[in-house]
Amino acid sequence: MAKGILVINAGSTSVKFCVYRSTDVLVLVYHGELDGVGSEPRFVVKDAKGKQLDAHDWQGQPLDMEGAISFVLNWSETKQTGIEIAAVGHRVVHGGLAYEKPVLVDDKVIAELESLEAVEPSHQAFEVGAIKAVAKVNAKLPQVAVFDTGFHRTMPAVAQRFALPSDVAGTLIRRWGFHGISYEFIAAAFPRYEPTARRVIVAHLGGGASMCAMLDGKSMDTSMGLGALDGLPMATRCGAIDPEILLFLLRERKYSPDDLEDLLYKKSGLLGLSGISEDMRVLMESKAASAAEAIEYFVYQIVKFTGAYAALLDGLDAFVFTAGIGEHDASLRAAVVEKLGWLGAKLDADANNRNGPRISTEDSKVSIWVIPTNEELMIAQHTAALAGAPTNMRPLQAAD
Repeated sequence: MAKGILVINAGSTSVKFCVYRSTDVLVLVYHGELDGVGSEPRFVVKDAKGKQLDAHDWQGQPLDMEGAISFVLNWSETKQTGIEIAAVGHRVVHGGLAYEKPVLVDDKVIAELESLEAVEPSHQAFEVGAIKAVAKVNAKLPQVAVFDTGFHRTMPAVAQRFALPSDVAGTLIRRWGFHGISYEFIAAAFPRYEPTARRVIVAHLGGGASMCAMLDGKSMDTSMGLGALDGLPMATRCGAIDPEILLFLLRERKYSPDDLEDLLYKKSGLLGLSGISEDMRVLMESKAASAAEAIEYFVYQIVKFTGAYAALLDGLDAFVFTAGIGEHDASLRAAVVEKLGWLGAKLDADANNRNGPRISTEDSKVSIWVIPTNEELMIAQHTAALAGAPTNMRPLQAAD
């Protein structure tokens, strides 16, 4: 029976998953999502070509995270004959300073990851909860945590600092950076496209958006900071903001911390700027002036970060678009590249409309690329490597 790697990306109300067959190479077998956890759960799974294999709903009966994980594991074991789940890999947003690399999970790891929930409250608790849920269902199943923050630990110390007193900042308040699994995938894949490029900027543009300056495949700077708010504007997140605005809202508008969190995470970004939608596709089709203004602001910030990162890298060899907007929105890419003419970037319009991979002309001084990211495959690769290696770690105990 073939061995399989189950990859889980757990959120507050959903479990996204996929299974790779582990042979000489990892091959995607199926992927799916169980969403509506805690309310009206729905399960859909498709094969690697997108054909639906199964679907299920609970007729309005609620399902908690443990139940959702149990259903996914049981479905994988009973419906997919010929594949035995040998290990589970998890996307975990924060590894802190303790875990810069992927790690085989035990109780010590769980305790460390739980200690970071105060730093990253939006995702960390749910991802750790999924690890615990897997352990309850099958405590003998090896689990590997792969971290979004890990890739950015190569940034120089000056890039990780904020200008706060050291006794205030401590070791936790720093520029951690996120989307690191995606950036790691691009860094590993990019030499096949442009083997001589050393100075590369990658724009991960999706519902969450960030940028990363890379030198020889290593992170030198990134736009997200302590959490996932800083940098580029996103679907509903504000991006970079003057801290004085927050003080004003607290002092004069009497906002509470919860009010601020709701505003900055759920009501800002493209949605807040446009007043129409958080979806770039909707904004591109809209004739409203506010939609155009939101797109203009998004492009403006991408261009501004590109200029800063090109300066930090002492020049630029290549620029990569990735993630949902980056991979599929030709108009947005064209608007960005047009603003990068000062770097010598020249767009190949036909290639751009085909979504690349190379979308710059042959005489462009900076090569421009569209490269699909694959965070799940990156997680599966790390999981296969760690779960198959000898280890002295104590097995993970099921948590109550």
